[in-house]
Amino acid sequence: MPSSLFPRLTQYVGRLGASWDRLGLQAQFYVQTLRSTGDALLHYRIELLRALAGMSLGTGALMLIGGTVVIVAFLTFFAGAVVAVQGYNALQNVGVEAFTGFLAAFVNTRLAAPLIATVGLAATIGAGATAQIGAMRINEEIDALEVIGVRSVAYLAATRVISGVVVVVPLFCVSVLTSYWAAKFTTVLYGQSPGVYDHYFQTFLNPTDLLWSFVVVVVSAIVVMLVHTYYGFNATGGPAGVGEAVGRAVRTSLVFAVFANLCISLAIYGPTGNFHLSG
Repeated sequence: MPSSLFPRLTQYVGRLGASWDRLGLQAQFYVQTLRSTGDALLHYRIELLRALAGMSLGTGALMLIGGTVVIVAFLTFFAGAVVAVQGYNALQNVGVEAFTGFLAAFVNTRLAAPLIATVGLAATIGAGATAQIGAMRINEEIDALEVIGVRSVAYLAATRVISGVVVVVPLFCVSVLTSYWAAKFTTVLYGQSPGVYDHYFQTFLNPTDLLWSFVVVVVSAIVVMLVHTYYGFNATGGPAGVGEAVGRAVRTSLVFAVFANLCISLAIYGPTGNFHLSG
């Protein structure tokens, strides 16, 4: 059937085919990056250490006020405070505000801390990685690396994926501890006894949930860094194209990370919920 008879249908099919091609190329890049992690650990340790140093506390003046750890701490502090405020007011309506400690241990561990750590990773470390790699792409520095025999995917992408996974460990610890402390601080401000809060918090805090939350954060970090490195590698259009790539990477990584969080949570907590209120 001639394409001139149905131009809109032909254009739609062409866009659909191009989208599938981009999805396939994206998946191919992810597999290649994961396969290159061993190469990065063996041959590009200097670049790996440099990426770790830049991702942890930042460089220059940002070390004091704009480090990723500080940003995540602020985010999780207010998230934990919101959990305490909403939980205390809702439970007070039915006369069981003493269970605010239980709610903080349950919600912060399973939901708030992992998601906030992932958002902080995507908005700071991931966006920075996309901008850095994208700038190298438009300046033809990646082509220069390949010309001199450097495996660019292992050197730039795999090292940043490994660095993101390493950095997310202290980020997760900071987010969990900060959310716990903020929830207790806010609940005590409402007038609840610290002993009552600690009793229910420690009773319902399940160490297994902390372990599974750590697994969720690690998987989310891998997803976030893979997406951001891909968009940086394929940035086009000069500085404006790099900015567009950063925006696309942040949106896509957050969607993928939340979807991965959902799938892992369903696999872990779906059948039984791993939760017992009594007995």
